[in-house]
Amino acid sequence: MRDQAERTEATEFLSDARLLAAACGLLLIVKVWLASRLDLYSDEIFYWLASTMPAPAYSDLPFVTALLAGLGSALDPGNPLATRALFLAGGSCLPAVVYWVSLPFAGRRDALQAALLSICIPLGGFLGLLAVPDVPMLLCGSIGLGFLDRALRTDGIGHWLAAGAFMALGLCTHYRFVLFPAAAMLYLLLHRRDVWRNGGFLLAAGIAAIGLFPILWANLPGNMGSASFYFVERHPWQFNAEGLLQVPMQILIVTPPLYALLLYSAWLMFKRRDTHVNLLLWVAVPHLLVYALFAPWADANSTTEHWPLPGYFPLIVFAPEALRRTHAWLAPRLTGAALAVRSIPAIGFIGALLALAGIGSQSWQTQLLPFVGAGVLSEKMAGWEVFAEHAGQLLREDFDGQPVTVTDNYYTAAQLQFAEVAAGAYTLDMDKAVRDGRFRQFELWGRTGEFVRLRPGEPMLFITEDSALDVEQKHELMSRACGLADSLEQIDQLSLFEGDKRFGFYRGRVSAGPGVPAASPCPYPPRAWIDQPAQGAILSGTIAVGGWAYNEDLGVERVLLLLGGDVIAEFEYGLPRPDVVEARDFRTDPNQPNLGFRGEFDTAAFASGRRELSIRIIDSRGFATDYGRREVVLENP
Repeated sequence: MRDQAERTEATEFLSDARLLAAACGLLLIVKVWLASRLDLYSDEIFYWLASTMPAPAYSDLPFVTALLAGLGSALDPGNPLATRALFLAGGSCLPAVVYWVSLPFAGRRDALQAALLSICIPLGGFLGLLAVPDVPMLLCGSIGLGFLDRALRTDGIGHWLAAGAFMALGLCTHYRFVLFPAAAMLYLLLHRRDVWRNGGFLLAAGIAAIGLFPILWANLPGNMGSASFYFVERHPWQFNAEGLLQVPMQILIVTPPLYALLLYSAWLMFKRRDTHVNLLLWVAVPHLLVYALFAPWADANSTTEHWPLPGYFPLIVFAPEALRRTHAWLAPRLTGAALAVRSIPAIGFIGALLALAGIGSQSWQTQLLPFVGAGVLSEKMAGWEVFAEHAGQLLREDFDGQPVTVTDNYYTAAQLQFAEVAAGAYTLDMDKAVRDGRFRQFELWGRTGEFVRLRPGEPMLFITEDSALDVEQKHELMSRACGLADSLEQIDQLSLFEGDKRFGFYRGRVSAGPGVPAASPCPYPPRAWIDQPAQGAILSGTIAVGGWAYNEDLGVERVLLLLGGDVIAEFEYGLPRPDVVEARDFRTDPNQPNLGFRGEFDTAAFASGRRELSIRIIDSRGFATDYGRREVVLENP
């Protein structure tokens, strides 16, 4: 009987191992494929840029993430897959780490099932696709936790040393890692006070403290500016009810059945009253509670969905037991109990695949746009290769030698360097770079607008990502750019994905000084308004269209009417509109006060139905800007 039971157990273990291998293999294939197709997004490209200028820490985080991105990129420079390679490898190792951490708490089969469940948490299965700190942070935290548990069980000096080393390495990944050692210290203070006199523990604590060096190196010279930004300045510290949605959002992201299972697992762990199990709880609960309690007071853009992820992994250890108990309770009450229990991890795994598909959809922009339309798909990880090729062509054809390259945001500058198009590009980013805590780093690198002034008289290429700017932002940005350059003029435009990603390219020469007047008008963006028809209007017969348009410094040459993106008429432009001049308070449009336009079209020339109506403004230098998109309905008799 015993031999039969052992054979059955071995067969079940082998079956679970095959399932885990198949699931991990499928995820790895999908992630490698997507990692090779998706361009690096803003965080990833910043970490890569940081890797080209090695330091113990940077303005927003210590060195490990940049180091991994740089080591991967060295395999094949300019290849996004290479930059993500070590993160893909780390994400693929997580199930093995979960298995190893689980072994002292459960049998081999439960440990294997815990490893399988780790990739059924959608964000856990997704992990590794992107070159972000969460991969090394979760790896170091989990491995450090496993060694700490073994050190407490065996008092082996090797386990103490390894626990300290991985805690130190984890502290070099991100500020958020501090919850791991903080939770461990609280656990030891409340449950294992005897350890505080243990030489092995003291050695491990000393080694872990070494991980604080990069953080102190980055903060002490700047009066703790980096830490202050992350923990104080970026947050409003005023109650925002939207933060209360953090827990419901987590339930949806983890998937409701799996979230309920993990809560049940936490309850089973609590009921055990076991000292070693309490270590897992002490690591899990702070990661879940801190972010849930913090969310209503924090910057809504900062407490992102993946932050609580390290809190779920310790709970996975007892999730297989929770599954068995759930099945035992359901079996006498539900005919399909076994199927219902199996669906819990299955739904989570499907969620992981859907998360990968959602991110991966950016790599099929051209194919999907005809079906979903413009403005639906994200383009953060798409179009950068085409953009870099276009910028490189302009640099070769419009400039003699390498000009000073300046961009409106930091990640555009980094993309140009990644593609080896423009080394050492500068940025005028005073928005996202500040919000992301990276403006200070670009100052330290000498890459902000003030450093452009150190190269007077040199030719300059200025690039704007127009799709990321509204008119007010573009106007303010052009004012700053014209303050840096003489004779700034637009030389080209690039529109990708039906206008979802747009860039403007400008040529000029770095000004000799801040007091030197510009040698030509500043190429400000045009501004306009369509007075009629209104959004959603039902149109029939001959329809009058009118409004106003102006372009400071340059002036407007022509205004065209578009229906469904096609030009159908040219307006009469130059009608008196003194009311606009007075209301908008500007003085530099050469056409003022004659800024009005009007025209008409007959709906009978077009099929009935919904249409997008807009105008196209052509400035005095011949560059066109589409404006005022609104949907109208054509109804012909």
